[in-house]
This record gives sequence, C-alpha cells and structure tokens, in this order.
Amino acid sequence: MQLAFWVRRTHKWIGLVVGVQALLWMISGLYMVVVPLEVIHGDHLAHVATEPLKPAASRVGQGDLATLYPGITSVRLKNMLGKEVYEIKRGNDAALIDAASGKKISPLDRDTIKALAEEAYVGEGSVRGIEWVVKAPREIGARPLPLWAVHYEEFGDTTLYYSPHTGDLVARRHNLWRWFDFVWMLHIMDYQEREDVNNTLLRIASVTGLAFALSGAWLLLYSFKRRTRK
Repeated sequence: MQLAFWVRRTHKWIGLVVGVQALLWMISGLYMVVVPLEVIHGDHLAHVATEPLKPAASRVGQGDLATLYPGITSVRLKNMLGKEVYEIKRGNDAALIDAASGKKISPLDRDTIKALAEEAYVGEGSVRGIEWVVKAPREIGARPLPLWAVHYEEFGDTTLYYSPHTGDLVARRHNLWRWFDFVWMLHIMDYQEREDVNNTLLRIASVTGLAFALSGAWLLLYSFKRRTRK
C-alpha cells in the first residue's frame, strides 16, 4: 500500500511536469505534418530558371580565364539574366565573370539583384525593400555574409536572400517557415540554436516521460490485482 501511494503521487507530479511539454510536442508535430515541406521551403514562391547553354564563339576560354584570375579551383558556366557568366572559385571566395569580356561583375549591385528576384518570384506581392545584410538574422543560419535580402509586401512577408558573389538564391523565407522554425524549437527543446536534436533538456524530458508511462502502467496493473483480490 505504501509503495502504491508513492508511485501514485510520483505519477501525478510527473504528469504535471511532462503534460505541458507533451502538449507542445503534439501541437508542433501536427503543424509539421499538416504543412507540406515544399511549402515550408518556399518552393512555390520563387523558381530559379535554368536556360540551356549554347555554343558561343566569343566566349572567353577557360585557359584565358585561368590567366586572368590565377588560383582558380573551380569554374561553372551559367546563364544570368539572359547573359552567360562564369562562376569561379578561388578557395572559399567566389566571383562572377562576364563570359564575353572576361571582366569581373561581382559583387552584384542592388538593381541586378532586383532583376534576379523579379525573374524568380512567382508570388503576388511587390518589392517592399532591398537590404544589404551584414549581420545575419536567425532565419538564414550560418550562410556566408554579406547577402542581399529582397523583402516583399504580401501576406506571407516573403524575403528572398541572394548571394552578391554568385547571384544564387540561397534562401526563401516567409511566415509559414518562421512558424515552422518556432514549433521546431519547441519540438526538439533547443531554445538557442534550434538544431541540436540530442540536447540534454530533450533527453531529460524523454526519460521523465518514460517514467510517467511506466508508473502509470504499474498503477494500472496494481489496480487490476486489487480488484482480483477483492
């Protein structure tokens, strides 16, 4: 009887502690199941068009490119706003080179970024502002800075982030993504970086939840035994 009393009391207090987090797990899990992942990623907001490359006699050769820019570790030819450009890398540094003239055209200016965003964006909003980002907001994580942020005036408060060195669209962010990021934080109980799914707090909550379940199962079996004896 004494053991049952303490198990029942322990079960009750563990339930009070774990119950709130269990509710948060269910709410956050429901959000992550209901909203498709491609919507969270913003694939429906911006499409990056890739036009096929055509032979060009006036294109600067890669040999000449290596002479102009020593130390190149990789080269990629691509289309950007209807013009062929080389994306070259030298170590961790990237740059864009006009494929016709061999001139460096990066970092890209505000007008070029706006044109890239208008080409990619398929939403219904209009550009509210373009920001040069040198201090990373939480929503872009550890992506290399600086970046251009193109903000749209629309219900979802969409922001497209572009690299000024490669012209690549590196992130799509909108309110559904921001809500996902918030509920993900609640789900994994990492309230700082929101990335560690093996953090100490989550382990403690999991062990406590297991103790709650086991004590409840013991009390259920105990009640059956009492009824049988009676």
